[in-house]
Amino acid sequence: MTRTIAITNQKGGVGKTTTSVNLAAGLAALGKRVLLVDLDPQGNATMGSGVDKRALSDSVYQLILGLATVDRVRVHSQAGGYDLVPANRDLAGAEVELVGLDHRETRLKAALETALSAYDFIVLDCPPALNMLTVNGLVAADAIMIPMQCEYYALEGLTDLVNTVKRVRQNLNPRLEIDGLLRTMFDPRSTLAQQVSAQLQSHFGAKVYTTVIPRNIRLAEAPSFGMPAVSFDAACKGSQAYVALAKEVIERERISAINQQSDAVDIVN
Repeated sequence: MTRTIAITNQKGGVGKTTTSVNLAAGLAALGKRVLLVDLDPQGNATMGSGVDKRALSDSVYQLILGLATVDRVRVHSQAGGYDLVPANRDLAGAEVELVGLDHRETRLKAALETALSAYDFIVLDCPPALNMLTVNGLVAADAIMIPMQCEYYALEGLTDLVNTVKRVRQNLNPRLEIDGLLRTMFDPRSTLAQQVSAQLQSHFGAKVYTTVIPRNIRLAEAPSFGMPAVSFDAACKGSQAYVALAKEVIERERISAINQQSDAVDIVN
């Protein structure tokens, strides 16, 4: 069964795209069939996967507007070992065009349904805003992962995002859940980072991933080479952390599947 995870946070600069690209690469390195969907008009996940966004004939823009299928749009990232639905600046126009279309919130979900059987995981790199593209990502997802830095303002933004998730669950996607909160760019020498991390664990408990992504220069360097850090330098601490995160995601998916089977048995009985 395919697990679709939206990587989202309306606050920019928290490592969202770095997480999307390296989680996809980490899952692929562990033998999983992975599709990464770039929903950000900046196309950073596309470039970070080794695909030139300026040379695209089709992108997620055509996919969302119903002008192309997943089979036509997707490309393979040799650098990451996963398939990619790329994005470029054309996607910026989709925000306006979606307003006048029927079923505007569910267009990505409908477009991806034909590809579900081909993948174990679909990772959605959402833009740093709570806009129509992000809503499409949340409606298409089974769960969301929230990358965040351990700082004061991150906690404020988290409240808005959690409220948005609740509204999407109530009105558009009742199966949506928060898979977890991911602490990124973590510096253990910072007292504030330690305090915010402790607050997150106290308030959200098991929803906070055990894996912590450290502040690491190789994670920042890898995109300039058009590669996920997991492929660029597998031995660095950042890459090792993302592989550990991929293992944790796989384990959470396994537990979730067991719980769903158990719930189904209870209903039958």
